[in-house]
Amino acid sequence: MKMKKDDIIDPHARREANKYEYPIPSREFILDFLSERGRPITYEKLGSALQLEYEEQWEGLRRRLIAMVRDGQLMRNRRGAYALVKKMHLIVGTIDAHKDGYGFLMPDAGGKDIFLSARQMRAVLHGDRALVRVTGENSKGGKEGVIVEIVERNTAEVVGQLHHENGVYFVVPSSKNVTQDIFVPNDKLHAAVAGQIVRIKLIAQPEQRRQAIGEIIAVLGEHMAPGMEIDIALLAYHIPHKWSPQIIAATQKITPEVMVADRQGRRDLCDLPLLTIDAEDAKDFDDAVFCEPRKNDTWRLVVAIADVSHYVKKGSLLDSEAEQRGNSVYFPGRVVPMLPEVLSNGLCSLKPKVDRLCMVCDMIISKTGKITRYRFYDAVMNSTARMTYTNVAAIIAGDPALCKQYHDLVPHLQNLHALYAMLRQQRELRGALDFNTTETRIVFAENQKIEKIVPVIRNEAHMLIEECMLLANVCAAKFLKSQKLPGLYRIHETPNEDKLNELRQSLALHGLSLAGGKKPRPCDYQKVLLDIGKHKNAAALQIMVLRSLNQAEYSPENIGHFGLAYKEYGHFTSPIRRYPDLLLHRAIRHFLQGGKAGDFAYDQQAMLKLGEHCSLTERRADMATRDVVNWLKCEYMSHHLGKEYTGKVATVTAFGLFVQLDQVYVEGLVHVTSLRDDYYQFDAIRHMLIGERTHTRYQLGQVLHVRVIRVDIEQRQIDFELIAGDNQ
Repeated sequence: MKMKKDDIIDPHARREANKYEYPIPSREFILDFLSERGRPITYEKLGSALQLEYEEQWEGLRRRLIAMVRDGQLMRNRRGAYALVKKMHLIVGTIDAHKDGYGFLMPDAGGKDIFLSARQMRAVLHGDRALVRVTGENSKGGKEGVIVEIVERNTAEVVGQLHHENGVYFVVPSSKNVTQDIFVPNDKLHAAVAGQIVRIKLIAQPEQRRQAIGEIIAVLGEHMAPGMEIDIALLAYHIPHKWSPQIIAATQKITPEVMVADRQGRRDLCDLPLLTIDAEDAKDFDDAVFCEPRKNDTWRLVVAIADVSHYVKKGSLLDSEAEQRGNSVYFPGRVVPMLPEVLSNGLCSLKPKVDRLCMVCDMIISKTGKITRYRFYDAVMNSTARMTYTNVAAIIAGDPALCKQYHDLVPHLQNLHALYAMLRQQRELRGALDFNTTETRIVFAENQKIEKIVPVIRNEAHMLIEECMLLANVCAAKFLKSQKLPGLYRIHETPNEDKLNELRQSLALHGLSLAGGKKPRPCDYQKVLLDIGKHKNAAALQIMVLRSLNQAEYSPENIGHFGLAYKEYGHFTSPIRRYPDLLLHRAIRHFLQGGKAGDFAYDQQAMLKLGEHCSLTERRADMATRDVVNWLKCEYMSHHLGKEYTGKVATVTAFGLFVQLDQVYVEGLVHVTSLRDDYYQFDAIRHMLIGERTHTRYQLGQVLHVRVIRVDIEQRQIDFELIAGDNQ
C-alpha cells in the first residue's frame, strides 16, 4: 500500500514535531496504518510507505519499531516483518520465575497470570518481557501458554557462587528468581576459584537448547565472609548502592547549615517545642511533632516533616538517583539510603538544637478524633529534643528518673499521649486493621556474627507517633484530591473473592466467621482479628488472615486504603527515605506557590509510571531484606545443629510443617517424609496433615518438639525432625 503525501495525516504530528528535529509518524499512526493494511510489513517497506525523506527519519523509525516491540505493541516475525500483536492473539507481559523451575507471564493489561512450564522457562530469565500464546487451561482453570517471542531481556549480570564439577565451571545464582545455572568457560574465569562469590556478566542469554553463558567480572569474596550476605543481596536484586563521582561532587557543594536565603517566606517555628521520637539507632529524623489542647475540647497537632523537596529539585542529579533508588533499604546493621548522608543524616535530618527547613501539616482535631481543619505551609524549626520510643514510653508510664530528667517535656508528651488515646478509640471505631505480629531484630557481636535474635516490642510511643503520621498522611492525600493535583496515593484494594472464600472455609473450621459477603469492610476483618485474639492458635490464624489481603501499592488513581479504613491516604511523612513522599511534597509546594494542576511538572501518565516504579522498588527492598534476614538466621542456626527446641506450627503444606521456634524466632521445615510412622495427606481447607492409618493430625498452632538436623544457607532452608508433639 503506497501512500500519497497528502494521505499521511497524523493527528499527533504537532506533538512529534515538538519533540524531534526530524519527526516521523507517531506510534498511534503506525498502529492504525498496520491495522488498515491487514498484514505484516518490513521496516524498509514501511519507511517507503510513510514517505520518509531523511536518514535521521529512517533511524528514528528503526528505534520506534524496536520500542514498540519492547512495549508489546508489535512483534517482528521470522521474515523480519512487523505485525500487530493484538491481531495475532498474543499477550505481552513480564516473566515471573519460580524457584522450582516453572514460571508465569504477568500480562501488561492485567488479569490472571499465564502458567509457563519448566521447558518454556529454559529460554528466559526472571524479569524478561515476552509475547505468549495461550494454549489451554490446566486442571485448576488457569491459563497455560507458550513463549512466541522474547521482546526484552532484563538480566545483564548475576551474582552467585562459582562451582567446579566434572571439569566444568558454573555459577549458581544467589537470587531465587534466577533458577538456571550460568556456564562459565575456562577463559572467562579471570583467576576466580571455585567456592568464591562472584559477579558475572551474561555474554549469551539462555535458549531452549543452551544454558546462559557468563564471564566473571568481579570476585566479591569468600563464601560466609561477614557482611557478604548484604553485598550479594544488593547485586542480586539490582539495588543501587554506590554514589557516582558526579553525585559526590554535587554533595560536596551542600552547606551543613540552613542558609539565610532559604529562610525567606517561611514561618518561624523555632520557638515551638517540636520534638522527634525515633528508635535508639535512628540517624535520619524525618518528622517532629507538637500537640496542645484548644478550646471546645479540640486539639492542635503540628507535624513538621523534613523539607527534602527544597534541596532535591526535579531533574537534578540527586533527584534522578533518588527516583532510581525509590526508597532507602534497611538491612540488619546497614542502611542503603535513598539520599546521600550529607542530606539524609545531615541537612535534611531534624536534629535537636539546630535550625532546619520543614513542611508543616498543622491540624485541628475534634474531641471525636476527626480532622476539622488542616493547612500546609513552609517553615523553619528547631527541634527541642531527640527522644527515643523507649524513653517516651517510660515517661508516659511515669518513670520518676526520666520524668525528672525531661521535666520540661513531660507536659508536651502527656498532651501527645492524651491525643493518641482518643485517636486509638477512633481507629477501632473506624475498623482499621491491627495485626499483632512479632517482628525481630538481629543483634551482632563484635565479629559481625549473630549473637542473638530478639523480638521488637511496639510500645505506646511507637503507636503514638504512628497515629500522628497517619493523620498527616491523610491530610496530604485529601489536599491532593481536593486540588486535583497529579500525585501518588497509597492504595490498598479490597481482598479478592477467591482469597475470601478460602479464608472463610478455613476460619469456619475454627468456629470463626468473616461477615461482609463479597465486599467485606475493614471493620468485618477487625472483628475477626479480635475473635482470633482469644483463640489458642491466634498467631497462626492471624497470619492466615494477613495472607488473604492484597499488597498495598502506589497509584495516581485513588481507591482508598482498605487496611487503614481511609478513603484517601498518601505517604507524606518520610521524604528522606521514600520517593513517593518527595513527590507529594512537590505537589503541595506547587500549589502553595500559586501553581495549578494543569501546569504541574508531572501529569497523570508520569505519575502512573512513577507509581509502578516505586511499588517495584519497595517490593525489591522487601525481598532483599527478607533474603538477608533468612540468610543470617540460617547462618545462626548452622551453629546449633543437633539442638532441641519447642515451637508451634506456623504453616501446613502438602510437603510438611513449618515450625516457628519459641524464644529463637526462627522457622524451619519438618518435611512430610520425616514423619515415618504413617503416610500423611494434606487437608488444604483445615490446614492439616492427617495420617492415613493412625489418623494422627498435625495442624496450625500445634506445639511440637523438634531437633535441628540440617541447614542449607544457599537455599535459605532449615530442616527439623520431630521428637514429640501434642498430636490430636
